[in-house]
Amino acid sequence: MSKRIEVNDLNVYYGDFLAVEGVSMQIEPRTVTALIGPSGCGKSTFLRTLNRMHEVIPGAHVTGTVRIDGNDLYAPGVDPVLVRRQVGMVFQRPNPFPTMSIRENVLAGVKLNNRKISKSDADALVERSLKRANLWKEVQDRLEKPGASLSGGQQQRLCIARAIAVAPDVVLMDEPCSALDPISTLAIEDLIEELKQEYTIVIVTHNMQQASRVSDKTAFFNIAGAGMPGRLIEFDDTTTMFSRPSVQATEDYVSGKFG
Repeated sequence: MSKRIEVNDLNVYYGDFLAVEGVSMQIEPRTVTALIGPSGCGKSTFLRTLNRMHEVIPGAHVTGTVRIDGNDLYAPGVDPVLVRRQVGMVFQRPNPFPTMSIRENVLAGVKLNNRKISKSDADALVERSLKRANLWKEVQDRLEKPGASLSGGQQQRLCIARAIAVAPDVVLMDEPCSALDPISTLAIEDLIEELKQEYTIVIVTHNMQQASRVSDKTAFFNIAGAGMPGRLIEFDDTTTMFSRPSVQATEDYVSGKFG
């Protein structure tokens, strides 16, 4: 299931504007990598290049390579829809489809991919995905209720269930807890710890404690000034990044001096 991601000299553009410059990193299978840094430094933009979500914005494009297990996501002829099936995405605000039931939400990605699935297989997939998202016990008696009827934290776990139902290799999370209360946040963090047994996970977070709790590796992005591109400043084991980073700017950021 879980795959290695190799990024080499990635530049990310919006039209002519260079938003992120010269990123190279290797993300190992079955690890959690946290992307940290001040607002506007390109963390979320970089994250979206890992499943080609970036290019849904008109004029957006990249140079350089992103490989998953050696396969270049941006090679000619690669279908971005297939990339997004392989690399799931969980957004900042929980976004279950409001007109769909809990059950339909879990199956939405599978149906979008035009996979024909029998009712018994669908039932099994719904149960398995909700169990993996630690939501099954809370919703098993009301699968036909709207996804939007759940609490914020439950909705976010439903979105995680939806993301993993299509059996991706990688799960991207863009500040998945920023709209949640502390108890729901803890539930998502526990879930991330469990999911990394099967998936490669990359998470953008503004919460330094969260980065230090959930991630194995941390990447610090920074920006020299307004209108300048974001850059990867330092990438290392999370314990090293938080205890003895090699770049002063990293230390200033993780200790709260700016950002």
